Amino acid sequence: MKALRLLAVAFAALVAACSPAKREEAASGQPQRTVIRFATDWRAQAEHGGFYQALASGEYAKRGLDVQIVQGGPGVNVPQLLASGAVELGMGSNSFIVMNLAQEGVPVRAVAAFMQKDPQVLLAHPGQGIDSIADLKGRPILLSDASVTAFWVWLKARYGFTDDQVRKYTFNSAPFLADKRVAQQGYVTSEPYTIEKASGMKPQVFLLADEGYPGYATMVLAPDSLIARNPAAVQAFVEASAKGWADYLNGDASAADALIRKDNPEMTQDVLDQARAKLKSYRIVEGDEGAAIGAMSDARWKTFFDMASAQGVYPTTLDYRAAYTLQFTPK
Repeated sequence: MKALRLLAVAFAALVAACSPAKREEAASGQPQRTVIRFATDWRAQAEHGGFYQALASGEYAKRGLDVQIVQGGPGVNVPQLLASGAVELGMGSNSFIVMNLAQEGVPVRAVAAFMQKDPQVLLAHPGQGIDSIADLKGRPILLSDASVTAFWVWLKARYGFTDDQVRKYTFNSAPFLADKRVAQQGYVTSEPYTIEKASGMKPQVFLLADEGYPGYATMVLAPDSLIARNPAAVQAFVEASAKGWADYLNGDASAADALIRKDNPEMTQDVLDQARAKLKSYRIVEGDEGAAIGAMSDARWKTFFDMASAQGVYPTTLDYRAAYTLQFTPK
């Protein structure tokens, strides 16, 4: 009897833990949705808008997925979360992160790229004779540690910048505002607006992608084990996310923005609105050539790898194709 009571208690707890939707699915005999925990690279923001749109509009659900967006932030390591099985899918911020996984032999690869243009920019003070990125040669530039091993490699190769220009960037623009000679990194969708809002100064903005920087951004990363075990779920996530991004940019974004503000109460609607406008005006998601949302190509990855390997970041013998698969990208 004691064993039966324990079994009954355990079963009751299990039922209580299930959401009403799950119980309805079980009662109806319909297959339960596949749970996908998707880890982002930062706190909820417009740069994640397409994923929140797909969640809010039911695009994931209608494809049999129960998607949970796991917010990133300082200290969150998406590849580690994937490797440990804490999440099923994750966001790759830039192409260096993806290529590093291939170099380290981590069985995780990019399955889609939802930003054809990396939104990284360099910001400079107006009225300082800075009319192009090349004019920043010799000037101090505020960069994060991660950026020094990423797009800084391309800047040095392209413009002859040197490491003695680097100053530590802690995601605080006060040092930039205090010294007109200093430039700093940022996202085209974020820092230009927040700096102008806080100081009244409109900075010069140079989008690296418009100067030839070849990296993708906002990629979906999937473990090889999930790709092998449930490719249909990966495909469904990519397709739903592509629809979400199209709708977020060109439709009613209010439901997605509400979810973003719920996850990140510090986010304000004016920041979301201007970021969404920048994503559209700079063609960050589809690129200047109007690629299908989520697309990647062998040629683009080769261009990126050739650039990085020529600078000694990766050995020329690295199998860079292990960093990604085109199996799930829009055809």
